[in-house]
Amino acid sequence: MVVPILSNDAARKLFLARHGLLDRPRAQDLTRLLDGLGFVQVDSVLTLARAHDMILWSRHPGYRPPDLQALVQERRAFEHWTHDAAVIPVEFWPHWRHRFDRDRQRLDRRWEAWHGPDFRAQLDRTLRHITDNGPVRSGDLADGPRREPGWWNWHPSKVALEYLWRVGELSVARRDAFQKVYDLTERVIPEAARAHRPDLAATIDWAACAALDRLGFATPGEIAAFWDLLTPAEAQAWAKGALERREVEEIRVEGADGSLRRVLARPRALEQAAALTNPGDRLRILSPFDPALRDRARAERLFGFRYRIEIFVPAAKRTYGYYVFPLLEGTRLVGRADLDSRGGALTLRALWPEAGVRWGKERTRRLMAELERVARFSDVARIDLRDGWLRQAP
Repeated sequence: MVVPILSNDAARKLFLARHGLLDRPRAQDLTRLLDGLGFVQVDSVLTLARAHDMILWSRHPGYRPPDLQALVQERRAFEHWTHDAAVIPVEFWPHWRHRFDRDRQRLDRRWEAWHGPDFRAQLDRTLRHITDNGPVRSGDLADGPRREPGWWNWHPSKVALEYLWRVGELSVARRDAFQKVYDLTERVIPEAARAHRPDLAATIDWAACAALDRLGFATPGEIAAFWDLLTPAEAQAWAKGALERREVEEIRVEGADGSLRRVLARPRALEQAAALTNPGDRLRILSPFDPALRDRARAERLFGFRYRIEIFVPAAKRTYGYYVFPLLEGTRLVGRADLDSRGGALTLRALWPEAGVRWGKERTRRLMAELERVARFSDVARIDLRDGWLRQAP
């Protein structure tokens, strides 16, 4: 049997369309946008804008940072883990029940030995306090010094809050100054979501289908990794059954280097890709954690764009910079920029075009138009271009 081939150009268009980046940014309903993406990663780093805000603004120019927190506080979205901390439509919450159970089994084996014999008693004390007194931040319950400085050397109440959140007994009611505020899940998650108890088979089918529909095409491993709700074995078994039921088919996707890779897709995916129009040449500044770039290996195969975050790399050893922003032009990733919006200005320190990309006057014009849009979003008054900002690819 001949396995259909999805060309690299068509694959890029299909993938970007599923991630809301093929069409021009437009005003849209935020709940619907979040549902289409599946989730938005929450990240604390603030140089230009926080990752979740940048992701949503890139698709919805009317978006402003308070809007996402409003969804959480209105109980239309909840915060938990996918591959990382994320805000997720509340309708999906029932499928996280199995993750809660799995996290409980995994954390129980590790955290009691890690945090000592008082661990269980601290859980009970924390739950009683929140039941009686309402929502808390970790600082509200601080009751002892950390053992040593460091992210994972939390005080006991922080350990308890995070454990109870990970296993579903607590939920994030909101964030204050980016600090999580925890409350009992029954006071945060709507009753309709809590009343739904899908079995494991239903969650596997939902998670696999929902992942494939948002990716456009994927291997079982990529399907498992999308929500991080499934094991690789569960995704493999689902794929086998879906192929037998003809709910999916095998195709080959052409990478940026011309290589072909077998993946799964819906039966009409090639037709849908062929019907997509070219997106034009607008330049977009994307968050490093944009859903289209979250899977670094997939982005490299599809776009020929290798990206590694360098926050934790010593300054002298960085190839680019502390936190650089990928630049999307049409269906190509054409460069990356070192930007921040501190001190009342949007500052472009450096821009590195990708190898083979000529950076002339027209691209600079499109860049300036995007910087002006970003400046308005970041609420800064001016744009500062540092001398020698246009660099050569390393």
